[in-house]
Formats: sequence, C-alpha cells, structure tokens
Amino acid sequence: MSASERIYERFLDGTLSGKTVNEICKILAIPYRERNRLIPLLDELCEEGKLFLSDGGRYGTSEQLGLIKGVVSGNERGFAFLVPEDKELYENDFFIPRKRLHGALHGDTVLAERTYGAGERGESDEVNVVKILERGYTKIVGTFRKDRRAGYLIPDEKKFSSEIYIPLSDCFNIKNGVKAVAKITSYPYGKAPGGQIVEVLGEEDDFFAEELSIIRSYDLREEFPEAVEKEAKKQEARGITAKDLENRRDFRDKTIVTIDGEDTRDIDDAISLEKAGSDYLLGVHIADVSHYVAQRSALDKEAFERGTSVYFPDSVLPMLPRALSNGICSLNEGEDRLTLSCIMRIDKNGKVKSSEIVEGVIRSAHKMTYTQVSKILDGDKETIEKFPLVTDMVALFAELTRILQAKRDKKGSVTLDVKEAKILFNRETNEITIPNYERAFSYQIIEAFMVLANETVAEYMQSIDAPFIYRIHEKPNEEKATAFRAFAQTLGLTARFSAQDVKPYDYQNLLKAAKDLPAYPVLNRVMLRSMQKARYSSENVGHFGLASECYCHFTSPIRRYPDLCIHRIIKEVINGKYAEAREKYADFVERAAKQSSERERRAADAERDVDDLYKTMYMSERIDEEYTAVISGVTSFGLFAELPNTVEGFIPIETLYGNFTFDADRFRLVGKTESYTIGEEIEIKVTDVDFYRRRTEFKLLGKINAEA
Repeated sequence: MSASERIYERFLDGTLSGKTVNEICKILAIPYRERNRLIPLLDELCEEGKLFLSDGGRYGTSEQLGLIKGVVSGNERGFAFLVPEDKELYENDFFIPRKRLHGALHGDTVLAERTYGAGERGESDEVNVVKILERGYTKIVGTFRKDRRAGYLIPDEKKFSSEIYIPLSDCFNIKNGVKAVAKITSYPYGKAPGGQIVEVLGEEDDFFAEELSIIRSYDLREEFPEAVEKEAKKQEARGITAKDLENRRDFRDKTIVTIDGEDTRDIDDAISLEKAGSDYLLGVHIADVSHYVAQRSALDKEAFERGTSVYFPDSVLPMLPRALSNGICSLNEGEDRLTLSCIMRIDKNGKVKSSEIVEGVIRSAHKMTYTQVSKILDGDKETIEKFPLVTDMVALFAELTRILQAKRDKKGSVTLDVKEAKILFNRETNEITIPNYERAFSYQIIEAFMVLANETVAEYMQSIDAPFIYRIHEKPNEEKATAFRAFAQTLGLTARFSAQDVKPYDYQNLLKAAKDLPAYPVLNRVMLRSMQKARYSSENVGHFGLASECYCHFTSPIRRYPDLCIHRIIKEVINGKYAEAREKYADFVERAAKQSSERERRAADAERDVDDLYKTMYMSERIDEEYTAVISGVTSFGLFAELPNTVEGFIPIETLYGNFTFDADRFRLVGKTESYTIGEEIEIKVTDVDFYRRRTEFKLLGKINAEA
C-alpha cells in the first residue's frame, strides 16, 4: 500500500477528517521539517477527487466537509449562485461572491462549502467553490470583436460573465462584429477562458443569424454525421421486402387515414375506425421505426443523443435523417408502410374491452389535415365530395372522441385552457404570420385516440412487469398545492382538498366551478404553475394531469426516442422473447428515460426562445397599433399582457398612472383608485420591441368594461 493510500485510509476512518496540515502532522507524528513530504501526498489525493481542501485549509472527503454539489448560475456583474442538486435537502440557492468562485463559470457543476456567519448553526447563505467537477460550456455563442492585440467572443448568455479570448493568429480572417461559435480550449485561473472560433453564423444584425445563434446555444445542429446519413439512405433503399411482411398483420384492405397539419412531413401515426355491433374497433397504427433503426447502430446512437425532433417556425431539426423521417418510415398516402399497431375494442362508455398489439403493414388512403376534417364535420360539401370514402368514418371519429372525452372527464382529467402559439413563416417572402389561437375539435380527435393507445400499451407492459419507459406526471408538491388552494379561495372558490395528497379531480372541480367566471383564465395560469413537469421514468407513478394510473409515449417514434425504445421492447415481448427483453433493456430504460427528459427540456427551451424571436420580429412591424389583450402576469415591476394570437408584451409599472403595491398572493397590483390582476381584459398600444430580451413593450390604454 502506498503512502497516499495509507493516509487516505486514516481519513476514511475519521482520524484525519477536517484537519489542517499542521494537525495532520501532529496526529501522524510527522516532524515539522518533514512537513513538505506530506503536502504532495495530500495534493495527489485532491487531484484524484478523493480529498478536498476547504477555504480554511482543512482536508476531508466531500461528506466530511459537508460539501454541496450543484450548478453555478452566473450573473453579468460577476457574482453567482449555486443551485443545489439535492433540492430536498437544500430548498434555496446559495450566493457565491466573485472572489469565492475560484475559476468556476456559469453552468459549471461544482462542490462548494458553506461559509460561516449569521445563520443557522452559524452558517451563512454564502458558499465557497472548492472543486469544479464538470464544465458547463465547451462551446459558446456570441458576438466576435477584435482589436490590434487579440480577438474576443462576447457571449450572448449574459450569465457567462467572461469574454472568450481568441489569439489574433487564429482569427485574422474573421470579420469584426459577426455572430459566431467558439470552442473553449482553456480555463486559465484568474484570466478569460481561451478559445477558437469554430463556426461563423452571420452578420450581427441578421435575423437568421440570430435564430441560428439561439439554436447553437442549445448545442443543436442540422447536419447528421456522414455515417448516420449513409445508414439512413441504406435503410431507405432497403424499402419493404417480402420477408419483411412475414408474420405481419395485413391492414392494407382497411380504410386508414392520417390527420396532421398542412406542412407535416414526418407522419408517424394513422388511424382506422369501424363499428362492431355497439362496440368501436379503433386501430392506432404507428410507424415501425425500430425495423429500420437497429439498437446500438449509428442511427440509434444519434437518435439517443438528440432525444427528440425540434420544431421551429421555418425549419425542423429531426431526430432521424429525412431519408427515414420523411421517407420510408413516414406513413405517406398510398404507400405500403410497416407499423406497430394497437387495435382496441371499445364499448359505448369508452371502456377498452380488449386490445392487442401487432406488427402490421398499412397503406394510408388519405393524408388528411385538421382543417379538412373540421370542414367535413361542419358539412362542407366540397370537402365531403373530395373524401367520399371517409366521410362516415370521420363522423365516427367525432362520436368516439366525445365518448372518450366524457370518460376521461369523469376520471378527473385536468384539461387546462392554455394557448400555444402557431407561428407561420413564408420562406419565399420572409413574411411572419401569427394567427389568433384556435384549437379545433379535429385536434382533439387525434389527441383522444393517441392518449388511449398510449394508456393501453403502458397498462399491458406494466401488467407483465416488462422493462419500460413510462410518461409520468407527479402530483403537485405540498407547498405549491397549499399556495394554489389559498389562491383559489381568494377568488371565492371552494377549495378544501388535501395539499398533501391532491387528486386530479380536485383540480378539475375548480376549473369547472370557475368556467364561466372572469377568474377562469387566472385559475388556469396559477394552476399550471402549481403543477410539476411531466417527464420520462422507468418507474410508473401515474400521470396526474390525465388522471391516468399508467401512461407512456408510444405514438411518435419518428420524433421521440422513448417511443422508439419501447417499440423494441414491445416487439420482443409480443414475439415471445420476454427474457431477452429483460436482459437487453432492464438497465437501459432508466438511462434512456433520464436522457430523453433532459433532451425534451432542451428542445422546449430552444423552441420557446426561437418563437419569442419570431414574435418580436412580428411585433416590430406593428409599433403604435392597438389591440385588446388579457393580463397574463403580474409582477412588482409591471404587467404582462397576452394578445389573442399568444404574443405577450410587457407594461412597465412606471408607465401606469399612480403608485401601486404588489399583492403576490392574489397576483395583482393595487393602487389607490385602480388595481390590475391576471385575467382582466385591457386595451393596449404596441410601443417598442427589445430584440436583446426578445420582448415586446406595451402601453396600457385602459380596462375593458371597467367600472366607472
């Protein structure tokens, strides 16, 4: 055993825990003149991550020193906060003064120790970074500047407070002022990180360069590696052979349709429906992507890394190359396609009496759109004449959807009335259009059928205890449920549910009670904020929002990795290879669930930021125009108001007449003669846009139907 190992053992048994060099020398009976032989051994253990050195010069393991693991959240003024990994143990973030960062930057994962001062047990809310475990940024997006001495990348992310130094010899050909991506090559202590420009995105004031900057800031890319594209084209060329059809259920004689948006190219779900006596036979046919994307192949590894497709107003970053996503895997009209189909027999009350999951082959009769289905349901003669073979089936779609909705409503499903932006971009004219929000019934048809299939598949896989990826939505935590209950009561609503064990129908009952009240939009927003985010998990805990005991994502394997993963497991099971499925996937599903949840959050954040950019550009051409809006947020520094097309603008408090106090519990600003709260209708004028913050500014003109 080496000398350093012997010393480490004395730390593990507690003998040297939290001791300084002098104290360690005394305990180990090391003469002071030999002290310098000890320090390199301690340094070696620190380098290996076995020991850590506190700001007070004390050594110990992370547990012995009470170190807190977390992520640094920076500030442009140089200080930062530590966001603890363990939120149950540490409810609040910790402040990190600039001098205590010790080289840590925004996004880094670190270990930190609490400093001592006026607080519980003498501890303060400040921490000192002891060890940088992982760098948060290896690439960063920003604006490139240079002078006679060097180049610099000024990060777009203002929380990353340090510029990136670029040697002049590496950037003399790069134009001053362009948007660019820098790879960080070094993190010298006390100096700006060193870097290298790896991609120039465009001119600083170019809209599309700004959009690309946002996309790159999330480390998203359009191109696939050459090996992945090559494999995709090989699979596309493979097509469908006679061997592929062996042991598959042939649905090509069934009338099957797809229903999507007008511009959809990656079609991964199709539906069929017929009556069998008083029962309904619903077929949900999903593209069999796993037939073409083998586990651990180059395609699979890339899909796992991406996790999901990402959708922007002018483009899509697909999870799989277009040879698959728009080609052989897409359920295109009139073309034979392989599927994994869930066939359900449903009674007149919406109960699934029986179901089966089979490998199939289909040929979609029509690529229908939500608009066309809506027109058929509205009795539009021209559209009905265009689709004579499916008109009766569309009527059945609507009939079954209402039955399923009534059943889900009875279970307590929480259906929030939350608007989603629909941003349209014309590539030929560069025109941006944001129509007023409308959620047609045709969307609800597909939603109801897909939810039912997802639930049916998940219930079957849970019943046989197969390894699986569930889509879970945990109930609101007690603190948020308590706050929401108190808020509902301030609106005059009866809210007596248990915050410790809130049920979906508790929330649903409140929505129903407020449906015709002015407070309804307010309740929707505050309820949404009280709920947790849905995520993927290898353990099933149910789906609160859907009031479902068991749920998964089965219906979109072209654009979501969890769906692709569970398709593989399902196919093993239905082909009698349950043991093989357990061996292959028992450990993998947990890793895939975590990765997919992280990639889903990244995609959602990127989509939101790009949407905000498009909304800002759209509103920049509408300065001085007046609109009716609804107050969507109230803060101590002003109001947020939302237009019917989902564009949100900010009204600074200093532009309101009078002095106001912020009532956080009731989400309102209160003045002597006037008050403003979420959900109220107002008249506004567009006054300015801020491209840096991607925000529109409004001026309040007055309330609608305000009392005299």
